[in-house]
Amino acid sequence: GIAIGFMGWGVWAHHMFASGIGPVSVAAFSLSTMFIAVPTGVKIFNWIGTLWKGKLIFTTAMLFAVGLVSQFTIGGLSGVMHSVAPHDTQQTDTYFIVAHFHYVLFGGSMFGIFAGIYYWWPKIFGHKLSERIGKAHFWMMFVGFNLTFGPMHIVGLQGMPRRTATYPEGMGWDLMNLLETIGSFLIAISFLMWVYNVAVSRKNPHAGADPWDGRTLEWSMSSPPPAHNFDVEPTVEHLDDWWHRKYGEDEQGRPVRRERFTYLSRVDEASRLAGGDEPDVDVSAIHLPSPSYWPIILALGLPLIAYGLIFTYWLAALGGLVIIAGAFGLGLEPSVDPDAGHGDHGDHGPDEGHDQELVEVGAASGGDDDEEAS
Repeated sequence: GIAIGFMGWGVWAHHMFASGIGPVSVAAFSLSTMFIAVPTGVKIFNWIGTLWKGKLIFTTAMLFAVGLVSQFTIGGLSGVMHSVAPHDTQQTDTYFIVAHFHYVLFGGSMFGIFAGIYYWWPKIFGHKLSERIGKAHFWMMFVGFNLTFGPMHIVGLQGMPRRTATYPEGMGWDLMNLLETIGSFLIAISFLMWVYNVAVSRKNPHAGADPWDGRTLEWSMSSPPPAHNFDVEPTVEHLDDWWHRKYGEDEQGRPVRRERFTYLSRVDEASRLAGGDEPDVDVSAIHLPSPSYWPIILALGLPLIAYGLIFTYWLAALGGLVIIAGAFGLGLEPSVDPDAGHGDHGDHGPDEGHDQELVEVGAASGGDDDEEAS
């Protein structure tokens, strides 16, 4: 990934071959366009190898992930063609370029984004998106995407220029452009299907802490996770530690689910019925800083300095004083504000205040109740 990002700085000018940049520049950028295929190929074969050695379950998230690999590969194959300077010159400012970069950018990003959305949705919101609607969404987007941008390779090589609002009849592009228009509407419909999926899936039952039988530690927390994440700071012993907490191995080395395992935060009843126990933790209150206006005051000094450097240094000096005042005010502010209304949770555990209330109630009632309360 680092190699791809670094070499990408020397690839962009293959779009400039028709502008007269000279033979040396053309040769240099042709070579960089060819060599960037090496780390990109390694990355793609990493993905393919991971899928090949895994046990694939074609959920909606997996379909979008496979769609990403396949469409990005097509975009890469059409991209490496730009390393051939005469071929690149012919493609310049044609629909072939539009097809290429959409297979890279749309195929290599939107399919991955939706794979992540469908996969992480239950962890973020506590319920799954509909798999039935999700798979229909995938196939609508997959067909629409290829119907839109696939024919552009053909009409581009036939000479159709990009950024064309209209063209004369008889060029041989009519059918392909009709298919592209139909495909673009299918893509739009697929996005509306996702919006509909989000709307109707709000009524779905709780997904549990680990709906995908995940391997990593985030699936050991409730869904949605608590603000502090783990109730117990995990001790990691394996690369996929949560998987090893849930599964052992039989004599043949096959994974066998353990009868009992422990989640790392409090979870719902369904997750406990699946064999998981809640962590044994000593819950106690932790006092957080009281609300403060000083950070806002400190931040106001930054734009004053910025404007001062442009217009007048006096304004910059004023901004510096505001920042200093905000920093000192924040540092000297008491950590506990008695008027903040946070309750008595700074100096004792969560049950001590409750016990004090019982004592006071017992004292007010008198007699035997007083002894019982104490």
